Amino acid sequence: MVNMMEGRDDIQKDLERLERWAHANLMKFNQAKCKVLHTGHSNPKNKYRLGGEWIDYSPEDKDLGVLMRSST
Repeated sequence: MVNMMEGRDDIQKDLERLERWAHANLMKFNQAKCKVLHTGHSNPKNKYRLGGEWIDYSPEDKDLGVLMRSST
């Protein structure tokens, strides 16, 4: 659960580490396929960057046949 700035910063650091790993292994992320899904009633809806660009928000996403929707 990310309800404090420290949690948001930890997730952003993880994304930056993932980007460095991809760069070191000559890989790229398809930015158009990267989305943030906010869940929970008190979610602060933080924004995140990947490769210097903001990751778009998605109100829903399907994973393994299960449709997840944001709380809004």
